[in-house]
Amino acid sequence: MAERTYENLLIDRVGTDGRIARVTLNRPEKMNALSQELLFEFRDALEDLEADHDARVVIVRGAGRTFSAGYDLTPAQQTGEDAIVRQFKQRDDQGRRLWPGVRAGMQRITNIHMYFWNMQKVTIAQVHGYAIAGGCELSMMADLVTCADDAKFGHPGLRFAGTRTSMILPLLIGMRKAKELFYTGDNISGEEAVRVGLANWSSPVEELEDRTIAFADRIAILPADHLAMLKVHMNRFHENMGIYSSVHSSTDLDAAGGFTSQAYQWQDKMRDGGLKEALAWRDGPYQDYRSATDR
Repeated sequence: MAERTYENLLIDRVGTDGRIARVTLNRPEKMNALSQELLFEFRDALEDLEADHDARVVIVRGAGRTFSAGYDLTPAQQTGEDAIVRQFKQRDDQGRRLWPGVRAGMQRITNIHMYFWNMQKVTIAQVHGYAIAGGCELSMMADLVTCADDAKFGHPGLRFAGTRTSMILPLLIGMRKAKELFYTGDNISGEEAVRVGLANWSSPVEELEDRTIAFADRIAILPADHLAMLKVHMNRFHENMGIYSSVHSSTDLDAAGGFTSQAYQWQDKMRDGGLKEALAWRDGPYQDYRSATDR
């Protein structure tokens, strides 16, 4: 099956007889920031791969020096997908943002994450460098996570907004550690991510790609339809614990989070000094994430 080409993704086949499909987030100059355009392409690529019986396992990785440094905070280009969201009135007559429009856009992105969670393929997030904010959210939607020992997982966006799919964190690592990471926005290393259950295993970064392909190849001994059945077995258990309702509720709260005092200060910093100044204001007191946000 011929692969489509994309502006923000690379698709190739690896492993025995090409039975592993690999999706590379390909915005290395932006540390693979998740723009709307990239996410809509990601959804399209997943839909194609889900229909391809020859693809037994899907690996998602990032080009360049990192997996993904989060959502792209620069203004989105106007695309046909955006137009669907813009049919909701997002501002009042005085130019103030309105919650229904913010919520509509966020739920649209959440639906892409949840499709990744539930697609009928076994998925592996291969993480090196940073998987933070939206990048961390995306990695958690995969069935399995492999990572470099020195990878960084975290959600600094919680320091000025809410979260969406990170609401599954207590299901992965337990309530106490999840609350710690939520309340601080701190990051943890790949080695610690394995210890707390956020990742399956870690390795030196130079071994990560080969080990991940070998790991995927072992899973791909079984055919795609049988793996799909096993995945439904596992996912249904978590769905019965309310994962869909929790994630969509968290997306609503993320939209509402844009109207807190902290969020208004973030908006002021963005307007007056731009993204770098806003990031310095957000993360400066914590003295972390400097290299992740220097893009």
